[in-house]
Amino acid sequence: MGRMSQLDKDDPRTKYARPPFPAQTQQGSGQASELDPPADHGETSYVGTGRMPGYRVLVTGADSGIGRAAAIAMAKEGADVAVTALPEEIDDLTEVRDLIADLGRNAVMLPGDLTDEAFCGELVREAVRELGGLDALVLVAGHQKVHEDVTEQSTEDFDRTMKVNLYAMFWTVRAAVPHMAPGSAIVTTSSVSAYQPQDRMIDYAATKAAIITYTNGLARQLAAKGIRANTVVPGPVWTPLQPISYPGDEIAHYGESDPLGRPAQPVELGGAYVYLAGPESSYTSGTTLTVAGATGVAL
Repeated sequence: MGRMSQLDKDDPRTKYARPPFPAQTQQGSGQASELDPPADHGETSYVGTGRMPGYRVLVTGADSGIGRAAAIAMAKEGADVAVTALPEEIDDLTEVRDLIADLGRNAVMLPGDLTDEAFCGELVREAVRELGGLDALVLVAGHQKVHEDVTEQSTEDFDRTMKVNLYAMFWTVRAAVPHMAPGSAIVTTSSVSAYQPQDRMIDYAATKAAIITYTNGLARQLAAKGIRANTVVPGPVWTPLQPISYPGDEIAHYGESDPLGRPAQPVELGGAYVYLAGPESSYTSGTTLTVAGATGVAL
């Protein structure tokens, strides 16, 4: 065998930045450009090998974090990609669109609010129209917020968690399936919180458990159509979702409790989405792929 490259030998404990990080908070939806240290979404580090040639993919939550990494990885593997995020995240989303276009792939930007049922349907229709079809639906967008006391959480906030994490999944899947041919795939995004719920995010944890159950059932239903459905289960990942959810002093130690001593960088999940959305996983459906360091989650 040939000599292993340095990339193959990287120590997972030190490959990326380890806490403590600078204390930081973000408002609203958060921006990738404000993360300190910057997140690695694979802009230069991910190397494609042609695993998804000609695929047409729609990725939600693609402005930053895991969704951005998935979109970039798939484009580098040869896919044309439609990306969506909230209108207030347009600057980050535009960067992703431009990165994909610079790779010579068809890049389509479709901003909007996934809590709007009508938008979810229109999103899929526009993606199909712009890409000429749809081979993979990759659902990453999510909402989380810390609540110390269940008696103080508003119905409005609880409802937003349900709509972003569950209703939007249902609405986009319902709209996408009629456009998907045999061999197509749906990839959803859960969390280790589905198995180890935080007491301050029980609504979020409930949605992440439901995503796994829904996707597994969906896989059984869609098998007759030759369409696969699987779930990625991330652990702690360095994204803007964290500093908008946790106090700044906690962010300074984010991911520190994992036995590897750090959170994942988004690029470290890109390959999981490529595998489940692409042709290599042709006999994989109704399952989960966990990318969670050494958290010890029992699946």
